[in-house]
Amino acid sequence: MNETPTDIGLGPDAKKRVRLWLRLLKVSRRIETNLRENLRAEFASTLPRFDVMAALSRYDKGLKMSELSGVLKVSNGNVTGIVDRLVENGIIVRVPVPGDRRASLARLTKKGHEEFAQQAAAHEGWVDQLLSDFSGDEAEVISDRLGKISQTIIENEDQE
Repeated sequence: MNETPTDIGLGPDAKKRVRLWLRLLKVSRRIETNLRENLRAEFASTLPRFDVMAALSRYDKGLKMSELSGVLKVSNGNVTGIVDRLVENGIIVRVPVPGDRRASLARLTKKGHEEFAQQAAAHEGWVDQLLSDFSGDEAEVISDRLGKISQTIIENEDQE
């Protein structure tokens, strides 16, 4: 019979790890709230709009809606409304996919690239300020450790 953590009793290190998780979650939410507020106040924009522009900025040829949803790890429905509004604002253009009349690519316009560049520079500055207690080396070490945790979780999910 396989033992679960509740069957074997957890030691003090487990409790420390749970506190770490709660602290990471709390800090992550506070940073996200701060970023949302800054985007709203300085650019009259939202974090989802920023995320869509960030994703498209990495794909010059554009992305199909399903691809964009995959990159952002959200449903097509969540992305469609955001893209529609960005199209209305001249930030994104929809381009037909050759050979597929039903599909189109979402692509940043020149205005979209310029808008994203401004927002991305501000975003980087806000994050830098929020995490300024960490040296560059400390940030790199923590980032690497969190990346390893993420990779372990992904590997464990793949084994299930």
